[in-house]
Amino acid sequence: MTNTGGRTTLRTHRLHPLRLAAATALLAVTATTVAACGSSSDGTSASNSPGRPTVQGTPPSSLLPSALLSSASALASAASVQASAFQSSVSAEVSRANASASAALAGVTGTGNAVSDVTLTGVPVAQSGGHRAAVVTITNSTSSAASYAVQVDFVDASGNVVDTTVVGATDLQPGAKASPVAFGGSDSGTATTPRVAKAQRY
Repeated sequence: MTNTGGRTTLRTHRLHPLRLAAATALLAVTATTVAACGSSSDGTSASNSPGRPTVQGTPPSSLLPSALLSSASALASAASVQASAFQSSVSAEVSRANASASAALAGVTGTGNAVSDVTLTGVPVAQSGGHRAAVVTITNSTSSAASYAVQVDFVDASGNVVDTTVVGATDLQPGAKASPVAFGGSDSGTATTPRVAKAQRY
């Protein structure tokens, strides 16, 4: 506003069209958010303490940018794929180790050269999905890296072998331990005890 010769002239400033559109959009989103936060789920208005605004609930997904929702969905899908891939990788590694262990035991006579490096801990059927199972703890007692193959027999009270399985550990460093789980078949109700039948270091 300027004063020239006693005449007052009011100058108006014109907003750039893009700034005007942005300001209008911001006011619209603000009004919608306030309306959403000011109402309860049953349609009644939420009361606020004087001078202390209270925001209740979470903003509905319709108020969130679609790009943000899409990004969250994509991240969740990627995490699921990665978890599945990791599980498959672990399963494949276990299968390879067990296959190598079976091959290593094929030519072993007697109990093998590493029975003293192996201990077993039985797993209750209720915790193993109804299968006979035992945790096989293998400790490399040598001064160099080695792989191990272990045959576990599940025997009944009379010493009869009810089930048998093979597990292994590869490239175990000196003094290091591995604890694969030896799973047998489904429990038939006969009480069994796991026993190391063979253990070979190779």
